[in-house]
Amino acid sequence: MSRATRALRTPGGLSVRLDVRALAVVVLLLVAALAASVLLIGTGDFPIAAGDVLRTLVGDGNAGQEFIVNELRLPRVLVGLLVGASLGLGGALFQALSRNPLGSPDILGLGQGSTAGALVVIVLFSGSAGQVTVGALVGGLATGLAIYLLAWKRGVHGYRLVLVGIGMSAIMTAVNGYLLTKADLVDAARAVVWMTGSLSGRDWAQVWPLLALCAVLVPLVLGNARALRMMEMGDDVSYALGVRVERVRMLLMLAAVLLTAAATAAAGPVSFVALTAPQLARRLTLPRCLKGAGGAPMPGPNLLPSLCMGAALLVAADWISQRVFGADQLPVGVVTGVLGGVYLLWLLVTERKAGRI
Repeated sequence: MSRATRALRTPGGLSVRLDVRALAVVVLLLVAALAASVLLIGTGDFPIAAGDVLRTLVGDGNAGQEFIVNELRLPRVLVGLLVGASLGLGGALFQALSRNPLGSPDILGLGQGSTAGALVVIVLFSGSAGQVTVGALVGGLATGLAIYLLAWKRGVHGYRLVLVGIGMSAIMTAVNGYLLTKADLVDAARAVVWMTGSLSGRDWAQVWPLLALCAVLVPLVLGNARALRMMEMGDDVSYALGVRVERVRMLLMLAAVLLTAAATAAAGPVSFVALTAPQLARRLTLPRCLKGAGGAPMPGPNLLPSLCMGAALLVAADWISQRVFGADQLPVGVVTGVLGGVYLLWLLVTERKAGRI
């Protein structure tokens, strides 16, 4: 057992393996996410000091601070945390199941599918905000089901899943473009704002459904983390170790689709968080890697660090969108798109210098 891993034994004889570095990364990411959340709550036309924010959150603020913090800003921050966590965990699941670092909802077309569902409601029915949310959720689930069925051939394997997802993404992008051309000016402007990805105007109506979904799906996913790690060694090895591969794969894919669709329904298609959060989490927890053939690193799914990384990234991006650009506040989806693009360019340069591409 490596020095980065410890075994804890209970009085009843149960042994639990504890990855010290991964635990430290999770704690640091949680602290960063909470610190960014406090700063974000204090940011706005009426700035509030961090100390006053904390006092208000525990019930010691004045009436004005209570209203601003608890009714206006706290729901937005909670939606940001939940959306980031959902996208980070969903991206980690897709990358692990497809065994491909590009196997994220951004690439596989789930975001575009949710966007199509929202655009149908906006353009064809001029639906309310709640109906747009339902439409985005239905669109994401329908797209995920279509990808799974089209990729099925005696099971779903990563290569086919990514190829089918890329094709579905192209189809949904074309559908979205067509819907925009059929919209009147008001509906088109509303649709474009939603498609950017934003946390503006989010309230408790978006918090509770997403919180309830995460409360169910996160323990379910983490409970299957061991089976998912075994599946990264290949289906034959997993079957030999007693893992019911197709059942676990279908369950985790459904969880990933639900997390991604719900996050998109709550905040719009926020780009690159699902792609970059799991990769950044793997880099931070790199010493825990197993060594594969030829000494290649096999980092594993890193589900909990990816969840925390996604939450920290999104609230930090929302803070940047409000503070860095002055009065011209940008939607958070624009900031994550820029940061994600810069990360991918950096990754491309480093991989090229290393001679791997």
